[in-house]
Amino acid sequence: MTSTDMRTEADDSGPSGYAAARLRLLQEGARSGPPRRAALAELTDDWLTGLFSAGTEGLRGVSLVAVGGYGRGELSPRSDLDLLLLHDGSDSGAVAALADRIWYPVWDLGLALDHSVRTPAEARKTAGEDLKVQLGLLDARHLAGDLGLTAGLRTAVLADWRNQAPKRLPELQELCAERAERQGELQYLLEPDLKEARGGLRDATALRAVAASWLADAPREGLSDARRRLLDVRDALHLATGRATDRLALQEQDQVAAELGLLDADTLLRQVYEAARVVSYASDVTWREVGRVLRSRAVRPRLRAMLGGGKPVAERSPLAEGVVEQDGEVVLARAARPERDPVLPLRAAAAAAQSGLPLSLHAVRRMAAAARPLPTPWPAEAREQLVTLLGSGSPTIEVWEALEAEGLITRLLPDWERVRCRPQRNAVHIWTVDRHLIETAVRASEMTRRVGRPDLLLVASLLHDIGKGWPGDHSVAGEIIAKDVAVRIGFDRADVAVLATLVRHHLLLVETATRRDLEDPATVRSVAEAVGSQGTLELLHALTESDALATGPAAWSSWRGSLVADLVKRVAAVLAGDAPEEPEAAAPTAEQERLAIEAFRTRGPVLSLRAQTEPPAEETGTPADPEPLGVELVIAVPDQPGVLPAVAGVLAMHRLTVRTAELRALDLPDSVQGSVLLLNWRVAAEYGSLPQAARLRADLVRALDGSLDIAARLAERDAAYPRRRGVVAPPARVTVAPAASRHATVIEVRAHDAPGLLHRIGRALDQARVQVRSMHVSTLGANAVDAFYVTGPKGAPLPGEEAASVARALEETLRG
Repeated sequence: MTSTDMRTEADDSGPSGYAAARLRLLQEGARSGPPRRAALAELTDDWLTGLFSAGTEGLRGVSLVAVGGYGRGELSPRSDLDLLLLHDGSDSGAVAALADRIWYPVWDLGLALDHSVRTPAEARKTAGEDLKVQLGLLDARHLAGDLGLTAGLRTAVLADWRNQAPKRLPELQELCAERAERQGELQYLLEPDLKEARGGLRDATALRAVAASWLADAPREGLSDARRRLLDVRDALHLATGRATDRLALQEQDQVAAELGLLDADTLLRQVYEAARVVSYASDVTWREVGRVLRSRAVRPRLRAMLGGGKPVAERSPLAEGVVEQDGEVVLARAARPERDPVLPLRAAAAAAQSGLPLSLHAVRRMAAAARPLPTPWPAEAREQLVTLLGSGSPTIEVWEALEAEGLITRLLPDWERVRCRPQRNAVHIWTVDRHLIETAVRASEMTRRVGRPDLLLVASLLHDIGKGWPGDHSVAGEIIAKDVAVRIGFDRADVAVLATLVRHHLLLVETATRRDLEDPATVRSVAEAVGSQGTLELLHALTESDALATGPAAWSSWRGSLVADLVKRVAAVLAGDAPEEPEAAAPTAEQERLAIEAFRTRGPVLSLRAQTEPPAEETGTPADPEPLGVELVIAVPDQPGVLPAVAGVLAMHRLTVRTAELRALDLPDSVQGSVLLLNWRVAAEYGSLPQAARLRADLVRALDGSLDIAARLAERDAAYPRRRGVVAPPARVTVAPAASRHATVIEVRAHDAPGLLHRIGRALDQARVQVRSMHVSTLGANAVDAFYVTGPKGAPLPGEEAASVARALEETLRG
């Protein structure tokens, strides 16, 4: 059925005919995107025009006007209808009756309606008081009735907007900034709001309003395509959900991707991010231009008076060869020749970042159009300018985005294309891969005084996740890419090897520190062998911290920092020639011995809680309170089965998070014949204050004698809280780490973090009749990554097949 047939059906059948024609249009697989939005708007125009005409016999001086998105002729499947009934005020009663004849059929069909009835004077007055109303009227489109009335309002509203632009545009900019603060940046969110987030459809509309003011204009290249792509995604979202929503929720992304004919949800998000990046960059450039024009207008009259008339000459201050500052931006010098100077883009970018100024749009576009490719390997100046750019701190971000918007980054670093706008489906990460790499360089720039080769630290920060665009382990793929990039940009063979090592092992320190027994010489030796030298260890330590800080708040803490620092200290000793000694059974402290004897005599658990703190960092130079690292919990229990699951379960009941844990048997003095299990754990409260030791002990007594059903209590608490909709977590995975320790078998558990997880693991290991020597737990967002050092009944590592069997049984338990 053609659009004409649909309009005829709507005209013949009234509201029900319109509804049928509308449904048929939305179900047409062959028509989507702008054609469908325009057809839906046209169909709706004809229906509303019919309603208007039927109620205006003998009525003059009234018109029906579409505003906002409907005024632009863009209707998504569940869009609101934004309508203004405009009248000259001569017959208010008749106009009110007409409004009812139009509004009620719209409501009867269940369509969302944003409506108003005003005279032109009232509309202008409301627009002057409410910026959102004025923005909607800028897109006013005549539907039916008195065309002169509509045209007069449009002319007046546009004139008002242009006359008031110096006042209204700063107000609009503030509105955009407030919305961005609330909604976040569309180009980084896993569940973005396509309309309200920064870089979304609201910002695209704001750019149209700026252009309508004639004060400034947005860079148009790619902007209309980006806006069309966001509208297409919103259309698919409306069709997939059947709701008027702009929130691209995780559970709906696969369906939306399928609706658009895309490969998967990641492809969908990447397209959304690319579009949002175009809109965001255009917004940055446009608002900067608005500010420049408004400042110029404010200063020009005074300058003319001082200079006796004439146009003032803009001051230009040299920044680097071929690069100057003019009017708060970095521009090219008049003598600059980008077609003869391939280093100019990097030199200009470094100068801009170092001075904390934006690169002008004209300069970036001129360099993108004319600059020749850099030779391979790069000249030393190009490499130095790249390092300078990366080491400039937070200004690097805006400058890098300007280069990337015009394609200069992928021209300099072709491998960047695979990580550009790539989403990271991990709650720990708050950035896309490419932005995370730049954020890591920004963090690393604060640590360049800690290392002997800051250039290698900064370049490694830029490249450490470059392998995420390739299949397989991104560290392994990244090592290969890093070698290629390092050779291309001119590092020598030794530096290439260091950069490759840093990329290959950028997760080594934090994973080892949080998942391995640092008292085990095998742990420290394996890290020393991988790192190879003191200089590389120093760089890897700084890269580890920079990477974690740039990931998100959940990726780094004083606790993790202290574990990594301890590991680095031990590895440095090995690299200096001090071989780690084989661990001996540490003699119990006086307090531990006292607790053990008391536990043996009372035939029950005894415990102590003691807060641990870390002194403030000396580098800050400012006084601060020590930061809590957690609470040391020491428990002594007569040797018996089921201690680990009992303790873990009681701690989960009291909402205590376990950070590290050690369990060992302690032989008592000859005067007291017997054996006691000693648990030395570090815990922290999820929220609120720590429970009293007496309450913990009482529950532990009941857990050990079987009178406290921990599993039932945890299940009861879990059922008391409503579950939120979300992504189904991947199944748990349990593996045996090869050659991780000479003294125990290391079993690694990766699972969705949940209350009682350690309790369930402890029960499974207890049923497998293995002894837990120590465990190292790490929680990253919703993911738990725990390592358990286990031995057989005689204290030796498990044979290979038995270890694999224990791992399989534990995995089945956690997946059940």
